[in-house]
Amino acid sequence: MGQTLGTGPTRALDDERMTTVGLLFESASGLRRVFQRRLEEGQALSNQSFDVLIRLARSPGSELRMSELAAQTSLTPSGLTRSVDRLQGQGLVDRRVCPEDRRGSFAVLTASGQELMDRAIPEHIAHIDEVLSELFTPGEEETLAALLRRLRDHLYDSNAEWGLTHEEGDACPGAE
Repeated sequence: MGQTLGTGPTRALDDERMTTVGLLFESASGLRRVFQRRLEEGQALSNQSFDVLIRLARSPGSELRMSELAAQTSLTPSGLTRSVDRLQGQGLVDRRVCPEDRRGSFAVLTASGQELMDRAIPEHIAHIDEVLSELFTPGEEETLAALLRRLRDHLYDSNAEWGLTHEEGDACPGAE
C-alpha cells in the first residue's frame, strides 16, 4: 500500500499520494464554494449553518450530541457552540440537556429548522445531481462514497493514536 520514498528529495516530492490528498482537499474546497453560492441564493444559508442543520435533519430524532455534531461538521467545539447559538437565535435549533449526563447537551432541530431543511434539501440534491451526474456513473458514485466513508472511519478511529482528540465540547452552558 505505502510507497517507498527513496533517499532524495525529488523522489519524495514525486510521491503520487501527495497529489491524491491534495486533489481531495482541492475537490472538497471547490464543492464547498459551488454549493455555498447556491445555498446563499436559494435559502440565505452559509455552508456552516447548512452543515449543522443537515446533520441534525438526517439524524434520528433530528438531534445530535454537541460533541458528535462537532466531529461531523469539522468545527471546533467552540466554533460549533457559536454556530448553534446563531441558529438558536434564528429559531432553527434548540439545545436539550442530556438526560443521562447533565454536563452534556444535544442540538435539536426545531419545527422552523425542519421547514427550512424541507425546502433546502431538495434544492441541494438537485444541485448535487447537476454537479456529479456529468462526472460519475451511479456505480462510480457508490465507489467514491464507499472509499470516502472508509477513509473517514479510519481517521475517526485513529484520532487517539495520532493525538487528535476531541475537546470537551458537549458541556451544557453554565455546567461545571
